Amino acid sequence: ALKLVEGPHVREMNGVLKSMLSEWFSSGFLNLERVTWHSPCEVLQKISECEAVHPVKNWMDMKRRVGPYRRCYFFSHCSTPGEPLVVLHVALTGDISNNIQGIVKECPPTETEERNRIAAAIFYSISLTQQGLQGVELGTFLIKRVVKELQKEFPQLGAFSSLSPIPGFTKWLLGLLNVQGKEHGRNELFTDSECQEISAVTGNPVHESLKGFLSSGEWVKSEKLTQALQGPLMRLCAWYLYGEKHRGYALNPVANFHLQNGAVMWRINWMADSSLKGLTSSCGLMVNYRYYLEETGPNSISYLGSKNIKASEQILSLVAQFQNNSKL
Repeated sequence: ALKLVEGPHVREMNGVLKSMLSEWFSSGFLNLERVTWHSPCEVLQKISECEAVHPVKNWMDMKRRVGPYRRCYFFSHCSTPGEPLVVLHVALTGDISNNIQGIVKECPPTETEERNRIAAAIFYSISLTQQGLQGVELGTFLIKRVVKELQKEFPQLGAFSSLSPIPGFTKWLLGLLNVQGKEHGRNELFTDSECQEISAVTGNPVHESLKGFLSSGEWVKSEKLTQALQGPLMRLCAWYLYGEKHRGYALNPVANFHLQNGAVMWRINWMADSSLKGLTSSCGLMVNYRYYLEETGPNSISYLGSKNIKASEQILSLVAQFQNNSKL
């Protein structure tokens, strides 16, 4: 196989191309467009096809996602209007959502959710339509622009937050279970009482039985097992998001994106995504990254410069529990 050598000249060229792309896609050239049920059919089709986070099932589903108490925006380049480059879905809610099924559920919100009950904007999906745009800060631009739009439309909006998936969490956890399962007698993931509780339900040693249960998502069928796993999984997830690093930054790409934008790691939500995808990729957990608008600038500088993660009491106390329990 041909191995491409990345010499300094190639790296420099990459840098030049990236900055040219950034210029070309800089906010001056971008149009913000809102999608409604009355948008052209092709646009709705494209939006539903590029939805990577929570796949759109059918037209009714699409209609809900652009319906009352929902907003969908995208950036297009001024040379190709109507062609989405990056798409953001927002839910307008009474408080900060802790469950995705409540947002993409079968029935639309009732009209009793009068407009004055809207107190929070929840960013629940952001998708790039072309992989090649990965390095360009389109998502960040889009969130900032949408916040301004929403503030104009709803001056009473008090809270801006994401409800984000945690891709890679289950995989990371299965890796830990593998290592610790092999080293008999070593158990730093679960306390003794948790091990007893889990084994009582499964009838097998914890590491072995959990590997199958977690990768298939089968564990949620047992109420006892779900209860037994809540404590340890919340604690492990907090550590995965807050403590696991890549070059000093958050290993989880979604966390890294929102932290770069200056959001606070605000709340981990138990049983927040009960879809098969949610269970198998992140044990059903989701996280809110909260945007305190006056703090996003300083938070972003502190994260990018000093690698500091701004996190809430809930997250920090879960991290402390993990550290007390484990010698990782």
